[in-house]
Amino acid sequence: MDEMQFTPSPEMSIGVELELQLVQPHDLDLARDAAALLARLEKSKLPGAVKPEITESMIELNSSVHASHATLAAELATMRDAVVREAGMLNLRVSGGGAHPFHSWSDRRIFPTERFKHVLERYGYLAKQFTVFGQHIHVGCPGGDEAVYLVHMMTRYVPHFIALSAASPFYQGEDTSFQSCRLTAVNAFPLAGHMPFVADWGEFLEYFETLRGFGVVESMKDFYWDIRPKPDYGTIEIRVCDTPLDVAKAARLAAYAQALAAWLLEERPRAPERAVYLVNSFNRFEAARYGLRGALIDPFAGRKKSLAEDILDAIAEAMPQAERLGSAPELAALAADVRAFASDADWLRAQRGPAGALGDVVRKAAERWSAPA
Repeated sequence: MDEMQFTPSPEMSIGVELELQLVQPHDLDLARDAAALLARLEKSKLPGAVKPEITESMIELNSSVHASHATLAAELATMRDAVVREAGMLNLRVSGGGAHPFHSWSDRRIFPTERFKHVLERYGYLAKQFTVFGQHIHVGCPGGDEAVYLVHMMTRYVPHFIALSAASPFYQGEDTSFQSCRLTAVNAFPLAGHMPFVADWGEFLEYFETLRGFGVVESMKDFYWDIRPKPDYGTIEIRVCDTPLDVAKAARLAAYAQALAAWLLEERPRAPERAVYLVNSFNRFEAARYGLRGALIDPFAGRKKSLAEDILDAIAEAMPQAERLGSAPELAALAADVRAFASDADWLRAQRGPAGALGDVVRKAAERWSAPA
């Protein structure tokens, strides 16, 4: 049970993981050069860490732990600069976004670690189709009971993070008509979805041990939930975001998660309710399909409202915490995007150009990722 012992972390600390696309400059398709890039980055003295992901066309940036948005944003910029520089030495480009617009999943190769080879053996072709790119946000919790509370309460706001980060309108050469098509790849896994409605950390451990006894799971990594507790980190982990097109937005989304979690834990505005999970599938779909123009059913108020309105209301509620944490300008910037219905997905669509070439989309996205803020 040691790996399931909840290790408290500094309250409201934040960190992120960012999965990035490696792109060939000549045809703008995905490359297979993660190992070569990682070897070069091992020689750099970077904050955080850079790791392989499930296929050889991806890498993952892991930030260190931060108390504030400002230090997180600065670290991500440093890591971006190093990755772009070393990728350039290998004649590679790097891009954000939740899905490559036209690669073929069957061309992908699994990165040769024991865990990734196990995922391939277990899930077959789904492992290669999992070449999608997300941002995970960690928020520190003082204990397991608080983590369970936050997972239940933050599930209410999952559509916010889907819509705010949406950056995957294209897949396999087609405009999907979704703002975020990335989530469909995640949804295919049998252990996707949401955490059960447990009362506290003790009840969660009973649930976990039951599944482990059945041989369904071995560790928390086997759950592909929208939000999951990470007892070894002492955090909750929000997993629904597409990777944004620049690091500034990635840090801004983390700031929103931090302020929202602080408001929920400090104010305890309401108790968790099962109704959140009754409407979760509808709310997730609306956010993925329509983004900021989607609808949302508020399970506490018992009414449907616009998702944009709901995000603005939540930002207003969390603004006192954001001011204390030093991230009020970041939440204000998110609010301005919401009012303008501005999204990375729409930006990507606008880059396609009159000839309809998806290569233009990839090239512009790589240029945007590489540009200093």
